[in-house]
Amino acid sequence: MGKQYDAIVVGARCAGSPTAMLLARKGYRVLAVDRAAFPSDTISTHLIHPPGLGALKRWGLFDHVVATGCPPIDTYAFDFGPFTIEGSPAGPDSPVSYAPRRTVLDKLLVDAASAAGAEVREGFTVEEVLVDDGRVTGIRGHGRGGSPVTERARVVVGADGLNSTLARAVHPEQYDEKSPLLAGYYTYWSGLPMNGRSEVFVRPYYSFAAWPTNDDRTLVIAGWQYKEFEANKSDIEGNYHKVIDLVPSFAERLRGARREERFVGMAVPNYFRKPFGPGWALVGDAGYNKDFITAQGIQDAFRDAEQCVAALDESFSGKRSFDAAMADYQSTRDRHVLALYEFTAQLASLEPPPPELQKLLGAVHGNQRAMDGFARVSAGVTSPAEFFAEENVKRIFAAAR
Repeated sequence: MGKQYDAIVVGARCAGSPTAMLLARKGYRVLAVDRAAFPSDTISTHLIHPPGLGALKRWGLFDHVVATGCPPIDTYAFDFGPFTIEGSPAGPDSPVSYAPRRTVLDKLLVDAASAAGAEVREGFTVEEVLVDDGRVTGIRGHGRGGSPVTERARVVVGADGLNSTLARAVHPEQYDEKSPLLAGYYTYWSGLPMNGRSEVFVRPYYSFAAWPTNDDRTLVIAGWQYKEFEANKSDIEGNYHKVIDLVPSFAERLRGARREERFVGMAVPNYFRKPFGPGWALVGDAGYNKDFITAQGIQDAFRDAEQCVAALDESFSGKRSFDAAMADYQSTRDRHVLALYEFTAQLASLEPPPPELQKLLGAVHGNQRAMDGFARVSAGVTSPAEFFAEENVKRIFAAAR
């Protein structure tokens, strides 16, 4: 029989390590486990928009990310073919974005959790989630080559992504679900300078994007509609280049660059899960996921970590009941992300924009204030509900006239 913890966090990447760190900083006994050892890679868009950087600043970790040499991104460019919208993603938290390699970012977060006092076990596989009388009470698992051990806690937090072991065990309610919408594959290129820009190219039924990351590498991701997912698996590289060839000027830039790594990619479902129940909680992709076309996953994970920890602290300290505190965590999350969830799904369909939206985007083009506003929507700084509100749309069309 192991120790009794206040919280066991399953998964130690962008949702799990911050959750463990923040709980440990509040003085709670925390165990964080992950089947991976760090540094290690995982599929990711890499982008941390300004709101996510705000969290890193609050935690005292922002300077550590900058120190890795990851270049800042001060311009988001969206090439729709007939015109390009270029704007700044700047928000109150940061004037720029960064896209660090996950080998760098996740190791930094794991080390911060450990430094805060959380016990971190890498290379640990959870075999079973323990449930007593309908309540989650702990986990059973093993380290690499080790004997099975049982650990118990007041709450087990699932921060282990789409295929969460905890979510599989507790079967949380899912709602507002959408099937996978697109498939995306990326790799890294050298000799492809981006000069502080993220570039997104949108064409009917296809899209691709590029932004800089660590070690003078540029991530280039190409996507197609989900209905082509199975057929295109047989020649990922060929189909990747077919998408990029839709924009000859960028294809020419890529011919002067060198591919440095293999292709990786996937298609993801879109869902909300109820993120709590007796003895358990979910953060990050384990509790809510949307298509990666707007690259919100990392800052979603950071936001969940902060809000879930605040709710758990209220519960542990006796200020509020577990159910009341966690219900607020869920409703706050859902209210914050719903408009962007729907906007992301519309983009991820890769269908041509409806005529009204085409007219609006045409009016945004050339209006720097409106272009900055559109960039901030993509960055999660401004809600789509605010940008596409009737009054703002009227202002954009008036300025265009």
